[in-house]
Formats: sequence, structure tokens, C-alpha cells
Amino acid sequence: MRIIDPAVTPTKDLHQYLLGVVSPRPIAFVSTVDEAGVPNLAPYSFFNCFSSNPPTLVFSSNRRVANNTTKDTLHNIEVTREVVINAVSYSIVRQMTVTSIEYPEEISEFEKAGLTPIPSDLVKPFRVKESPAQLECIVDQIITLGNEGGAGHLIICKVVRMHLNEDILDEKDRINPHKIDLMGRMGRAFYVRASGEAVHKIFQPINQLGIGFDALPDHIRNSDILTGNNLGILAGMAQAPTKEEVLAIKSEKLVQKALVADDPIQALHLLAQKELSKENRDQAAKIVWLGEYI
Repeated sequence: MRIIDPAVTPTKDLHQYLLGVVSPRPIAFVSTVDEAGVPNLAPYSFFNCFSSNPPTLVFSSNRRVANNTTKDTLHNIEVTREVVINAVSYSIVRQMTVTSIEYPEEISEFEKAGLTPIPSDLVKPFRVKESPAQLECIVDQIITLGNEGGAGHLIICKVVRMHLNEDILDEKDRINPHKIDLMGRMGRAFYVRASGEAVHKIFQPINQLGIGFDALPDHIRNSDILTGNNLGILAGMAQAPTKEEVLAIKSEKLVQKALVADDPIQALHLLAQKELSKENRDQAAKIVWLGEYI
């Protein structure tokens, strides 16, 4: 393993290592206004949601590494204590990147990026019309983490109103990840699109105990076929299949074929893996546990 010591690693290099590891990160497309009402729009990927009650978002506006200066966003927030955080969908990601250019403070990034400012209901900063979700926020705290280049200023925001484009909602009024089509930030110039095949649905009940890895039979836990993710699915089951359930599948054609293979345990594991790939956990468990009874 490569060892990275923050104490001796240049900040610009350490920054990239951190961004490469802690990724993908959601993007806060932050709208503010200064004391004269001049709008500013800038993206920040040191960002996340940290509480639902009260609804709280946190992002960081870091000091520039090159010259240890702060950004217009931080100044504006210190003056007004208000902000709008807009979601970044794939349809506006290249326009968003234009706003990362360091224009003079009197220049509107809305205009430069071809984005439409629309009035907010409860705060002064404008919303981005083209964004699929816009969150009006009041700033609760600004926590300064340091005074050197690269140091962050944690901006803790309370959401006072959300605006959601109807097109991103499903029939149950839940946000559909494929419809909102969000972009995430990675290290250097890399981004990730959080829709399509990149989205995986993983359902693991948290209000019931899983059997865990330690309850898996040795031939399953030490399998050369089943991956850690395969085993994780099995370990998350509330209970192992019963002997009766396992033996009942011996009559199935694919199982019979596996049982007469040169290595029946391996054949059963391969068959179970195919079922796991189709999210058929119960069937996969019965197949793989059959190795206990041959």
C-alpha cells in the first residue's frame, strides 16, 4: 500500500488524493448575492445532507491553495446569511463548469453560463431555473477550519423551502434517480452520471438481524467462485434456508446437472451466482446450501 502522510505531502497533491478517494461527491450549485444584490453562482463538491430534522445541508468553500484567498460565495454568505443550493443534472453540467471560472465579482455567472435566474420565495439569492431541484436555505453557522491555503469554511445551512421539478417524480411522488439524472464529482477532471446502468438498487432490511458471514458454511465462505458481494447478499438474510427447502430443489434440471458435474460444489456455486445476479437471493441460498447435503 502507498502511504500518504498529510504532514509532508504538498497540499495540492493531498487535495487530489482526497478527492480521488472520497468520491463520487454530490455537487452543490450555490447561488448567492452580495450586499449590492449582484448574483453569484458557483459549484462546490465538498457537500452533503447531514440532518432531516432540522433539514440541514453542509458545504465547504475552501481557501484557494495558490494564493490563500477566499471566494465570493463565502463573502456573500457572511453578508446575507442566505443561499440557494441547486442540484446539477446531466443536462446542465457543462454550463455548471463555466461558473467555476473565476470571473470578477461584478460579473454574473448566470449570464456567462447561459442559465436563468428566477426569484426565490423566502431568500434573496436566485434559483437556477434549469436545475431540477432548488433548495432555499438560511445559513446557521460558518465554521472556519484553518487559515492556510486549502482550509475549508463549513457552511451549515437549514433548508426552508424546496422546489422540485414535477418531471423528476415517480407515481408515488418519490424522486426517480434516472429522471433527476444527477452528476457527481470525482478527482481531477472526472465526473460520474448517476443514472442508467450506473444506478444499483440494493435493498437490505435494517430492522431485522442478518445471519452474517460467520453463519455461512465453510464451503460458501471460502468459495473461489462467489465474490464478497455475493456473500454479502447471503449474509444479509434473516435466516438460512431449512434442510427441507434445500433438498426440495434437487429435482430441478439445472440443479441436477450441477450435482453430476466433476466438481458439484463449484457447479452449485456458479449456478447460485447466476441467481444472485438476478436478485433471486432465496433461490440462490437454497442452491448453494445444497453443498451441505452431498
